[in-house]
Amino acid sequence: MMDYSYREADVPLSEFGRQQSAAVGKWFAALPEEDKPLRIYTSTFLRTTESAKYLVENAGLNVEVIPDERLRERELGIFDRMTKHGAMLKYPDECERREHLGKYYYRSPGGENWCDVILRVRSFWDDLLEDKTPANILIVTHEVVVRCFRCVLESLGEPEIMAIDAASDFNNGALIEYRADEISGALKLVRDNFLPGT
Repeated sequence: MMDYSYREADVPLSEFGRQQSAAVGKWFAALPEEDKPLRIYTSTFLRTTESAKYLVENAGLNVEVIPDERLRERELGIFDRMTKHGAMLKYPDECERREHLGKYYYRSPGGENWCDVILRVRSFWDDLLEDKTPANILIVTHEVVVRCFRCVLESLGEPEIMAIDAASDFNNGALIEYRADEISGALKLVRDNFLPGT
C-alpha cells in the first residue's frame, strides 16, 4: 500500500531502488578512468539525491554531487499522487482536456507540461555549456526529464518524443548515454534505457 504522508519531493528511495543504484555504481566502478564521471548533477528530490549517494559509494568516485532544482520531476498539480482512474473520477473535465491536448502540451492546474520541463532542461544545459563543465558528467533525474533531455540534445519535437515515450517506459536505474563526436563535437546517442548488469 502506498504511503501518501510524504510530499512527492520527500519520497525516499526504496530498498530495490538502493540495489539498483548500487548496481549502477558498480558498473561505473568497472569502467576505465577516462569514462568515469567528473561531476554529478542530481534532482533535488530525495530519491534522486539518495540514488546519487549509493551510486557514488559503490563506484568509489570522489566527485562533486550538485543538486539542481531544474532537474526535478514534472509537477503534476491537481493530479499529484493520483492514479489515472482516480483522476478520471475526480476531474473528468480536466482528463478530457488532457486527452484533447495530449500530454506534451497539457498543463494541469498547478502543474507543468512537457514544454515547461524542456525549458528547465534547456536552461540547465545552456549553463553547462557556458560554464565549460567537464566533459564527463552524470545527471541523476526522472523519466520525463530524461525524455526532455532527448528533446533538447536531439532537437526532437512532439511527434518524435511522444513516439519514443509510447514505445516503452524509461526503467528505474537505467542509463542514457551521449558521446561527443570526435570530429564535429556533436553529441550522439550511444545507448538508451540501458540497465547495467542485464
